[in-house]
Amino acid sequence: MRITTALAALAVTVLVMAGCSDSDSGPSESAAEYPAGPVTMSAGAGPGSGFDLTIRAVVDALRADKIVTVGLPVQNKPGGAGADLLATMVRDHRGADDQIAVTSLSMMLNQLEGRSPYGYADVTMIARLMTEYFVVVTGSGSPSGNLRDVMSAITADSSRVRVGAAADDQAPFDLLVSAAGGDPSTIRYIDVEGGADQTAALRSGTVDVAIGGVSEFTGAVREGTLRALGVLAENRVPGLDAPTAREQGLDVTLANWRGLYGPPDMPAAAVAYWRNALGDMVRSPAWSAIAQRTQFTTTFSTGDDFQKFLATTQNEVKAALDAQR
Repeated sequence: MRITTALAALAVTVLVMAGCSDSDSGPSESAAEYPAGPVTMSAGAGPGSGFDLTIRAVVDALRADKIVTVGLPVQNKPGGAGADLLATMVRDHRGADDQIAVTSLSMMLNQLEGRSPYGYADVTMIARLMTEYFVVVTGSGSPSGNLRDVMSAITADSSRVRVGAAADDQAPFDLLVSAAGGDPSTIRYIDVEGGADQTAALRSGTVDVAIGGVSEFTGAVREGTLRALGVLAENRVPGLDAPTAREQGLDVTLANWRGLYGPPDMPAAAVAYWRNALGDMVRSPAWSAIAQRTQFTTTFSTGDDFQKFLATTQNEVKAALDAQR
């Protein structure tokens, strides 16, 4: 069965957008002295997670090309696939200009599935940075050689297959199970947030398979510690030794977007500064090298373009989730 949900539409590759909308014109005069001190860069998950890899990539690129020269300390605040950090930003940092966090499709899933009362409309969305495909992985010694093996095992007895996935990563695995003719409601999920923890769980045998972003598992797959069973992309991802789900008869494509946000009522001068800085960053040699290494696809947008993307995607994700219920 062909899965053509609006979620799958997120899997397209978009060229880097160098410009900004009229609302993203250069900083005002009052922005000349901003930032005057360190700006905390937060990830709502632990080290090695997609959030963590993204925010550290941003910091590394901004520093490497001296686009931002003030301190950019990174902090990890795991919990609820970003929901706990989002709540902190809303409740404790309103109006602040020194707090920035990374987010993704999980912000929408958390709100739509009732795990968070907050969403993108409750904070200051700064910029969309990139797109990344989902991949299913297993340990190098696993008897499962491909996605079909996993789906067959789930169909035979879903209670015997433990799937390591953060709450927001369960939706793409549900789509795979549906495409194979199974019942997603029977899946035995083990809540494991972030690629580093998922990799550890696979190595220890706590879970049998895991799903997450390609960048979260690239290193372990290249080392041979993990084996990639299938990527949810239209075509094979360069640098990743894995067939697509479609090649294995499971017509599912799905990608995740990631971007940055600030607290509610973040000062306009600070927002303009960061949109311009990030626009310079995505065109920098440092970012290009990072994106190539991690299989990030740069899909930069700000202002009206970003807001339209968010509104459209939220509606599409809601429709896709409703169709699964």
